[in-house]
Amino acid sequence: MKPATSTNPPLENMVCFSVYAAGLAFNRLYRGLLEEFGLTYPQFLVLVALHEKGPLKVGELGEALYLESNTLTPLLKRMETMGLLSRQRDVKDERIVRISVTKAGNKLTAEIGCIPPQVFEATQMKPKKIASLTAKLNTLASALREHTQSTQRSST
Repeated sequence: MKPATSTNPPLENMVCFSVYAAGLAFNRLYRGLLEEFGLTYPQFLVLVALHEKGPLKVGELGEALYLESNTLTPLLKRMETMGLLSRQRDVKDERIVRISVTKAGNKLTAEIGCIPPQVFEATQMKPKKIASLTAKLNTLASALREHTQSTQRSST
């Protein structure tokens, strides 16, 4: 019996594997850098997004971070328990929850400002290369999201 032949390229030539491997490496890097602040990477992203955009509705924050509410809600509850965020229901529409950073959250956000330069240094890449790579990855992610959405729409 002949072994099955594969048309798949070697792992190192698959863009999906390269993105996956880079993601794992980033997760390990951030885990080490954020440990002293008591934050996870998703919590870090929440603080950065709220610092950049100001108070947001849960749905707006989910859109900014590409997270579903079933992932985001427990994360926000934990951060509220940590004293970093406040969650308040809208007076006019109680289905809407607004998220804002507390004084302690603002203090921590200032402290974690040291993280991006450390990550940049760890990449060992020049600013132009990082900017180019970021733009290409954003284009890739956008194309994949668009494809997934159009595929889901056509299947319903």
